[in-house]
Amino acid sequence: MFKLLAIYISLLTCSPGEELYAHYGHTAIRLQDTEAGIDWCFNYGTFSFNSGNFYWNFVRGETYYELSVEPTEEFFADYREEHREVYEQRLNLNERQTIAMRDALLRNCRPENREYLYNFVFDNCATRPYYLIKDIVGGELASTYQGWEGRTYREFIHHYTRPGTVMDFLINMIFGRRADATMHGEQRLFLPEELMFYLSEARLANGERLVEEEFLRPFVIKPVRWWESRYTYLALAVLLSLLLSFFDARKGRMTIAVDIVAGVIYALLIAIVVFLTYFSIHPLVGWNWRLLVIPAIWIVFRYGSFKYFQKRCIQ
Repeated sequence: MFKLLAIYISLLTCSPGEELYAHYGHTAIRLQDTEAGIDWCFNYGTFSFNSGNFYWNFVRGETYYELSVEPTEEFFADYREEHREVYEQRLNLNERQTIAMRDALLRNCRPENREYLYNFVFDNCATRPYYLIKDIVGGELASTYQGWEGRTYREFIHHYTRPGTVMDFLINMIFGRRADATMHGEQRLFLPEELMFYLSEARLANGERLVEEEFLRPFVIKPVRWWESRYTYLALAVLLSLLLSFFDARKGRMTIAVDIVAGVIYALLIAIVVFLTYFSIHPLVGWNWRLLVIPAIWIVFRYGSFKYFQKRCIQ
């Protein structure tokens, strides 16, 4: 689309990083004005650990993020340092839309407008740029990209949290039945990779592509190393339980101190889930049947192995 303006706006999508909050990638918007010498990156994913009661607010789901602005080269440098890819999709906007997008970004980054209540699923660094773009083009935006259409939130997040890790197991435990709802259409666009490919196949009302030619690759999810795997810790737990049951059988009685400690740890997990379910606004957290499996397996295995070794010792 021909434009007289020397202003360009792009969507930037960053590949996953090492930290948990970076496992899902990141989205930002780039504004270039070659005549004014401007090349800025608008980032809706900025937060500060130094804000008042940050951790308490985070647990309750009441974390405030803000739109920050920095030179694009600094943004790229930060991701190069972390060995993370940054994919750029230049938006195919006309002159009126380009000016409207620029003005909206500048307006939103004012001190009185930049802060917003972050929500991982419904209002985050990916949804903010998407709905801004959709509003600028008049809401006429259609994409043929299917991606994770019809899959659940749980499956979606499980994929990016690196399946098989301890963190993936814990997240799966605290997610309730709302996480098993299927995603359709725009509901999938809270994750940067899904948004990137959705826009790559999006077309405007006049039939033209939303983005110009681009080079995109699917995110690479790093393999789980053995010391990160939940199966490693499960194997250790089984081994320790067998050893404990063996020595208990030789003594002729079960050592309940270990079971008490395990029960306390489980009770803490339950307490966290109850708190998040009833006293936080996290959208996907809640009670689920998987929490009942843990104590059932522990009791059956612990008692069964004790009886087995006790029988062997008596013989």
